[in-house]
Amino acid sequence: MSNPLGRVRRSGRGRVRLEIALLSGPATIVFLAFVVFPVVLAAYYGFYRWHGYGAPTDWVGLNNYRLILTDPAFRQVLRHSFMIMVLSLVIQGPLAIALALLLNQKVRGRSVIRVLIFVPYVISEVVVGTGWSLMLQSNGALNDLLRHSGLGFLQADWLSDPKLAIWTLLAIISWKYIGFAVILMLAGLQSIPDELFEAAQIDGASYWQIQRRITLPLLGPTIRIWAFLSIIGSLQLFDLVYIIWGPYVSGTAGTSTMAIYMVAQGRNAANYGYGSAIAVVMFLITLIVALIYQRFVLRRDLRGAVTEGRT
Repeated sequence: MSNPLGRVRRSGRGRVRLEIALLSGPATIVFLAFVVFPVVLAAYYGFYRWHGYGAPTDWVGLNNYRLILTDPAFRQVLRHSFMIMVLSLVIQGPLAIALALLLNQKVRGRSVIRVLIFVPYVISEVVVGTGWSLMLQSNGALNDLLRHSGLGFLQADWLSDPKLAIWTLLAIISWKYIGFAVILMLAGLQSIPDELFEAAQIDGASYWQIQRRITLPLLGPTIRIWAFLSIIGSLQLFDLVYIIWGPYVSGTAGTSTMAIYMVAQGRNAANYGYGSAIAVVMFLITLIVALIYQRFVLRRDLRGAVTEGRT
């Protein structure tokens, strides 16, 4: 004898699966078409010496990948990318938290300050890169301002000097993206119940004790998510470096990244097979870093976000 309750459960599960398929289907198709397929295609072209037109026929196997891993220039840009990643976290993180704590207080002009901090983030990278490149040239606005202010001894070659260029890039990146970090931190701060602060004040805790014992621990998930986004963005940094320094000056100035190396060795050298191999290596490095970060840093946050189905 059939079980009516079992049929209802099976039909309910089938309806849920159908709803999930209908809702996630378009996004899945877009993801496969614009993420998975290009990665697979790049991996395919990476086994060939290909000039970008016609069917690839000059099979080189793993030679492109061998060249990448033995090229001193790639190891150099890899060091630059990880340096930018680490220093971006060190500079932007504390600064964003400090600004968020300040803007979370009831101060005059708070809304205006928030807008001014966030505006650089929404400005196009092309506009930002062009503007800063003009201001930071040897005869640009910054050196001219220093000269007319009696601080001519501080003039420098901000873009070409290898000792300064990396710090110039970090300053521009921080100015550009600090607004996004501040907005995230503010959202995290506003999710913390005020009752916790009031109880701590009643118990006699100082301002800094409250921030260290209550604010920072409860702000931890927001900080970790921001750090994850910053890490991925730093490893894939391209546009600002390409606009301000270009694919060749960036190498001598010490600001080149993996994406810049990919464009210079791939498209600009008309060696699209080698460029595709670089893209695959760059993807794998970013994926490994993301998985490690998720495994050891985001693990406790993700554990609470995953729900198990119950029957």
